[in-house]
Amino acid sequence: MDIRKVKKLIELLESSGVAEIEITEGEESVRISRQGAAYPPQPMPVPQAPAAPQPPGPSAAAEPEAAAEPERPAGNLVTAPMVGTFYRSPTPGASPFVEVGQTVQEGDVLCIIEAMKMMNQITAEHAGTVKAVEVENGEPVEYGQPLFVIG
Repeated sequence: MDIRKVKKLIELLESSGVAEIEITEGEESVRISRQGAAYPPQPMPVPQAPAAPQPPGPSAAAEPEAAAEPERPAGNLVTAPMVGTFYRSPTPGASPFVEVGQTVQEGDVLCIIEAMKMMNQITAEHAGTVKAVEVENGEPVEYGQPLFVIG
């Protein structure tokens, strides 16, 4: 199935109230679902160990800070246009398409996302400098997941 058709299906899904769509053309089929649209993710309960008694004083009032997500550099965010597997280079062992600090032009290939045995090149929509790579090579990515920051 042509990637343009898949993108159009994604756009159709986003603009409609439909939570999931499945299309079959010959032997090929694709299913696209809006994650969390009908069933928002529920947090899993985490068992807590009983708290040890703390002596009264200033340390008892101080709460430990939650681990914060690392701050993302400012710039244009390049997100995954589809679900698939993220690859930084054209072949295993080859050098990555882009590195942090490298200048890219609009249309330069940033990575590949493999979806349904098809390799889809993801290109820069804006010229600038690659400030961050948000995904590790070979990791699965979700639709809309941040891949790069270009400033």
